[in-house]
Amino acid sequence: MAGSVLLAGVLIKLGSYGLIRFSLGLTPLACEYFAPLIFTLSILGVIYASLSTLRQTDMKRVIAYSSVGHMAIATIGIFTLTDTGIEGSIFLQIAHGIVSSALFIAVTLLYERGHTRIIKYYRGVTVTMPVYSTLFLIFTMANIAVPGTANFVGEIMTLRSAMEVNFVVAGLAALGIILSAAYGLFLYNRISFGALSSYMVSAPRDISRREFYALFPLAALALIFGFFPALVLDVLHPSVLVLLS
Repeated sequence: MAGSVLLAGVLIKLGSYGLIRFSLGLTPLACEYFAPLIFTLSILGVIYASLSTLRQTDMKRVIAYSSVGHMAIATIGIFTLTDTGIEGSIFLQIAHGIVSSALFIAVTLLYERGHTRIIKYYRGVTVTMPVYSTLFLIFTMANIAVPGTANFVGEIMTLRSAMEVNFVVAGLAALGIILSAAYGLFLYNRISFGALSSYMVSAPRDISRREFYALFPLAALALIFGFFPALVLDVLHPSVLVLLS
């Protein structure tokens, strides 16, 4: 779990950090020249990663594959070379670091109770784990960019800036949101609802106080940044303007 959280929260952002910190600052003309190529690769990443996620039967793989699609959208925001796109990309990366890390923790907590990550072996978790199911719902809604969550702010800013640059790129990138809703809602519905799975040897217990204290701050941040994005954007805006000047 620790490795997955570090990967989702920090390591997967290093590439985009390098693009923002070095590529835009040192080679702005090259970034403008290669922007169409990056858009093409990012769109392929969004669609291919989302379609691959729909095929997964392992809960952890669903979250890991979905991260590829989200980071591709963040890359599109960077290469719009606009302040809105870059700020939206950074905001999306922060939101993804919070939500994806929380989902990895949530899946691991379920694995510790059921001793498997295969989706088909779970059903009716809400019956015995209502607190867990509520937190997992918040993270799922954030991961599919429902309004009121931090991911929505980052993705809508990124897609808005992409639409100003190329309408086709924005339209194809928006497929990532639609497909993320498909696999996100499927995962939550399959695990949480219905009668308790017969594969479970005993009814899984709800999360402990220690586990709740690990997940609740992440859920609170996902909602706070969703309703009050200025807390982050006001800090980012001056630096992004200096970068583009």
